Amino acid sequence: MKTRKLLLELQKRNNQRLNELRTKLEKNEVRAEDLESVQKEVQELADTAQEIADELANLDDEEKDKEKDDDKDEEGQEEKEDEEERDDEKEEEERDDEEEKDDEKRFAISSEQRNAAMSQIGKALSTRGSKSTKKKEKEIRSAFANFVVGKINEAEARSLGIEVGNGSVTIPEVIASEIITYAQEENLLRKYGSVHKTKGNVKYPVLVKKAAANVNKKERTQEIVETEIEFDEILLDPAEFDALATVTKKLIKMSGVNIEEIVVEELKKAYVRKETNYMFNGDDPNNENPGALAKKAVPFYETTPVDIEATGLSAALYQQLVKFKGQPVTEVLKKAMWIVNRAAFTALEGLLDANGRPLLYEAPDGMGYRLLGHKLDYTDAANAENPATPVFYFGDFKSFHIQDVIGAMELQKLIEKYSGTNKIGFQIYNLLDGQLIYSPLEPTVYRYEVGATVPTEG
Repeated sequence: MKTRKLLLELQKRNNQRLNELRTKLEKNEVRAEDLESVQKEVQELADTAQEIADELANLDDEEKDKEKDDDKDEEGQEEKEDEEERDDEKEEEERDDEEEKDDEKRFAISSEQRNAAMSQIGKALSTRGSKSTKKKEKEIRSAFANFVVGKINEAEARSLGIEVGNGSVTIPEVIASEIITYAQEENLLRKYGSVHKTKGNVKYPVLVKKAAANVNKKERTQEIVETEIEFDEILLDPAEFDALATVTKKLIKMSGVNIEEIVVEELKKAYVRKETNYMFNGDDPNNENPGALAKKAVPFYETTPVDIEATGLSAALYQQLVKFKGQPVTEVLKKAMWIVNRAAFTALEGLLDANGRPLLYEAPDGMGYRLLGHKLDYTDAANAENPATPVFYFGDFKSFHIQDVIGAMELQKLIEKYSGTNKIGFQIYNLLDGQLIYSPLEPTVYRYEVGATVPTEG
C-alpha cells in the first residue's frame, strides 16, 4: 500500500500537469490538431486523480496523524520551489508568446472546445476521494454500536448515516443483512425456502392452482369443455416481530472490548431464536403462525406400529422411512429433500439398508448428506416436545414462503427495565411472515415423528 507521503507527491505532480494544460487553454496555446490528444491526457489525469483521492481517503487515521507534520514542512518547501519554477516558466512563456502569436491565431480552437476542456480539467482538480465499501461498513457498524450503548447522541448518529427517531434506531442495512445471513445458516427454512422482499407492510399473495386438462381421441365435434380449476390465494401478512437481547453494563464499560461485535452477536442470537421458532413451530403466545412447518406439514403415521423394543430402532426406522418417502406425488418428489432433528440424525448414523450399507452417507460432491437418494440437513429447530424423539420432514421446501419487509428492522434500547440487574436491553423489531403454502391436492411437505399415532377423536 502506498504511503500518504508518496500519494501526496503523486497528487501534486498530477495537479501540476492539469494546471499546465489549463494555462495553455486559457492562453489559447492549444492547436486544433492537438485538441484530441489533450482531451485524452486530461481524461487519464482525471482517472489518476480519482484513484489517488480514493487511496488517501482510505488511509488509516494513525498514519495520517503520524505523517501530518512532516507533510506540512515538505509541502511548504515544495510550494516555494514551485513558485520559483512558475516565475521562470512565466518569463519564458512571455517571450514565446510574441513569436507564436500569429501562428496560434491561425490554428486556435473554438471557444466552445476550449471551455469544454477547461471544465473537464476543473472537475479533475476538484476530485474528492470516496472511502471503500468495507471501510464505510465498518464506520456504520461502529456508529450504530456507539449510539445504542450511549457513546454518541442522536445528532452525531444522524451525521454518520444512522436513522434515529422516536426512541428507536433503524438497524443499518449492513448489520441487518448480516443478521439475515446468520439466520439463513441457522434457520434452514430461510436457507431452503422462498424469500420475498417487499418495500412496505403489504400483504404478499402466493397463488396456488391446479387444472385438469382435456383429451379427445376422436375428431372434435363439440365445444371444448371448460376445465375445472382449483385456485387459491394465500396472503403473507407481515406480523410485528420482536426479540430481546441484554448486555451487562460492566461489559460495555470495559476498555479494549469490541462493543460492536458484542452488540451484533447478541442481536443475531436473539433474533434468530425467535424467527426460527416462529417458522418451525409457530407456537409463541399471541403470535401463533398457522402456516408454521410443524402445523402445516402433512403428518405421516405408522399404519402398522413396529415393536421397536423387539426389532430395534434401526429396523423399524428403515421400514417406515421407505414408506414415508413414497408419500409426495412424483412432481414434488423430484425436488424433495429431508430436514430432520438431531435425534433423527443420530439414529440414522447407525442405520443400514437392506444390503447392509449405511443408509445415511456424505455426498461425493461434498454437498452434505444424502438419505434414500435425497439431500439431508438437520437442525434442533425440528424437535418435537421431547427432543429425544426422532422427527423427519420430507418434501419441497421451496413451498415455504417468507416475506421480508425492507428497512423494517429496528432496535430500541431498554435502560430502566433492566437497571436493577445492571444490564441494558436491546429489543429488536421487525416485520416478517413465513408460511408453508401448497395446494390441498398436492401437499409439498410431510412430517413423520417416530412413535406418533393417529389422534383419536373426541
